[in-house]
Amino acid sequence: MRFRPLLLGLIALLAATAASAEPLTIRLAFSQVGTAGQQFAGIQTSAIAHARHYLEDEFRSEDVKIEWTFFRGAGPATNEAVANGQIDFFSQGDLPSLAGRAAGLKTKLLANVAARQSRYLAVRPDSDITGVADLRGKKVSQHQGTNITLSIPKILANHGLTDRDVRFINMDNATAVAALLKGDTDAAFGTQQLLELANKGQVKIVYSTKTDDPRTTSNSAFFVTEDFEAKHPDVTYRVVKALTKAAAWASDEANREAVFETWALSGVPVETYRAEFEGQTVAYRNSPLIDDFLIEFYREQAKQAKAFGYVRKEVSVDGWFEPKYLTRAIAELGLKDTWKPLDADGKVVAVNQ
Repeated sequence: MRFRPLLLGLIALLAATAASAEPLTIRLAFSQVGTAGQQFAGIQTSAIAHARHYLEDEFRSEDVKIEWTFFRGAGPATNEAVANGQIDFFSQGDLPSLAGRAAGLKTKLLANVAARQSRYLAVRPDSDITGVADLRGKKVSQHQGTNITLSIPKILANHGLTDRDVRFINMDNATAVAALLKGDTDAAFGTQQLLELANKGQVKIVYSTKTDDPRTTSNSAFFVTEDFEAKHPDVTYRVVKALTKAAAWASDEANREAVFETWALSGVPVETYRAEFEGQTVAYRNSPLIDDFLIEFYREQAKQAKAFGYVRKEVSVDGWFEPKYLTRAIAELGLKDTWKPLDADGKVVAVNQ
């Protein structure tokens, strides 16, 4: 019997050794899926990191497994997976990430992965609507509860209107398009899917946030759970480093077409991305920086989310941003001149500031 404690101790030691020998799995997720279910995402630099295997290359010589998940249920499905401890890193738009934070999800914002995404107003080709100012009294579709919902009040305000001046109808993208083409609505606010219709001549775009205040746009960011970061800070840095490499590649004008072709693996045509980025540099749109603009943008989005009832309580963004990994990666990779930080109003910060 005296050997029993020794035997139990040996078994425990072997179990611990086996557990420590298990490969680390880094679980990453997108709050989107390809148009026909393809396991690819678009518009984000994290989608570049996935499609071009930046993370797999970073950990290739080690016993580390990279696991990607694409959620058809978008932001809510991602938030549920975070709450259940099923993913470690994820890319997500501003409104669902704020909803997750309001619900108590413990995460850190590590980088921007889709900066200043454009919003559009589309009408039928024979419409006499020429811009936002002509929407007074018109029937206009919007998809409530999505990122664009928080852009629309800012867009209206910049053109002398409020939501009370417009007859808004809540519709998802597919329903909104069908209603517009049938004449059941006068106009539709939307994102890049409207560009596909414009390229086919089915609608015309009469407004874009590209010519408006950048605060009317939207952003998607890259997050890590606080639990994973606390346990694996070195791994967290290397993930961010790989993401930064992908952002640098996607910010090089020489790669412009290759970037669009990579995103097109999601099923969205290359022509749509060309139109989405027309008149803008890829560095401006693919900047990962956590600058004053991004911080103030999320703070304002949090206020609006509460005001419009998308979250039930005030959401503080203080302590949410963790730029140290990105700052280190930019320095170590020699990328300090690749992106220009913006101030809270969206203007480029002078070099000497």
